[in-house]
Amino acid sequence: MKIDQIKSIACILIFTFLSISCKENKPKNSSIGSEKSIQPNIVLIMADDLGYGELSCYGSKKINTPNIDALAAGGMKLTDFHSNGPVCSPTRAALLTGKYQQRTGVEGVITAKSHREVGLSLEEVTIAEALVKQGYHTGMFGKWHMGYAEEYNPIHQGFNEFVGFVSGNVDYHSHVDQEGYLDWWKGNKVDDEKGYTTDLITNYGAEFIKRNNSEKTGKPFFLYLSQEAPHYPIQGRHDKPVRKVGSGKFIRKVPKDSVQTIYTEMIETMDEGIGQVIQTLKDEGLYENTIIVFCSDNGAAGSRGDNGVLRAAKASVYEGGHRVPGIISYPNKIKAGTVNGTTIMSMDFLPTFVDLAGGKTDIENLDGISFKNMLVNEESLPERDLFWSFKGRTAMRSGKWKLVTFIKDEQEVAQLFDLEADLSEKNDLSDSAPERVKDMQDKIEKWKNDVWEGVVPVAN
Repeated sequence: MKIDQIKSIACILIFTFLSISCKENKPKNSSIGSEKSIQPNIVLIMADDLGYGELSCYGSKKINTPNIDALAAGGMKLTDFHSNGPVCSPTRAALLTGKYQQRTGVEGVITAKSHREVGLSLEEVTIAEALVKQGYHTGMFGKWHMGYAEEYNPIHQGFNEFVGFVSGNVDYHSHVDQEGYLDWWKGNKVDDEKGYTTDLITNYGAEFIKRNNSEKTGKPFFLYLSQEAPHYPIQGRHDKPVRKVGSGKFIRKVPKDSVQTIYTEMIETMDEGIGQVIQTLKDEGLYENTIIVFCSDNGAAGSRGDNGVLRAAKASVYEGGHRVPGIISYPNKIKAGTVNGTTIMSMDFLPTFVDLAGGKTDIENLDGISFKNMLVNEESLPERDLFWSFKGRTAMRSGKWKLVTFIKDEQEVAQLFDLEADLSEKNDLSDSAPERVKDMQDKIEKWKNDVWEGVVPVAN
């Protein structure tokens, strides 16, 4: 036998031996499909106008929320979580883009009356688009509030599936918005579907989970459940409609002595739906590999809601307007019963979810930061200054210090609070710390100039 033939046979034998060894030592779940299944499913549930004091796990004695409480008990309860805005559209713009909402031009509410032709720019990279890039199937069910025109529909913003409404609120039964338009969409088509909004959103979410079981499809999913509850109209599951097509005006009023009872029912019905979603994840064998996040888009409305010890309510830059419940569950990754006081914002979800999915964000002017290592490794986040602004009032947070500024009688007012000692923001310390006030005022101006540079306002 020639030398060259002997070398060839030897090479073949060595290659065969190495191939067998590699197969024997290869993990069972290391196929391409299995690698994808290791990526966690992500379920983001956002309540609408839910206050800091309206869940049992945050101290409520009036409202029973056993399913949300169980989520907190099995995961992490955030005590210093904040919506980016004190009202709906701004927070959603920040959540979707990972940026301060001002950079998107959405500092105010995209209203049904005055903003029907504008919306979140299609040039913005959304949380859905970022996760699609990581191999996720995406679905959004519920309140959008990022543009009424069809061109701004969620299916054009990275969501593979969408059923819900695009305005700020609809009648829970007739699905008519404040201007009298039927506002219930399946994809980019209006649909006259019957049903109680909270239940519809829940059911669509549960069916999405079943259809897109990542253990069967090999593809993880991102589910954004944007509930309407407990935003007005105040309607329970068995109440009659209060709006009809052609007029956004209420055709009947809720008796004042019934408001609080129905309001409580609305939150408890939402909690029931969250229990249904969690049970579906368990039934489908997906619960252990699913991150579930629950939060609110802003504080409760002052007329009926409960923001606990916090000052003010929805639409305010005081704590009651934006410090809201925040709960995260990730079985076997987050220690059950964890209570975390780190300051987290809505805009932090996008980079965190992409990080948890194993990807990297390359979005320009991203303001949010990933808190993945805080969740799974109990690491601290870097210190940072944070800002809120709405209707001429601005707030800045720097550690325990918070500055609130506004104009009164043509003079700028600056109020300084120590949130560690005074969470209710009752004691203004500005007179005793003028240098700190000046420093924070300068940072606010610098921040405003930065986030508004070159931006055309959509709603402010």
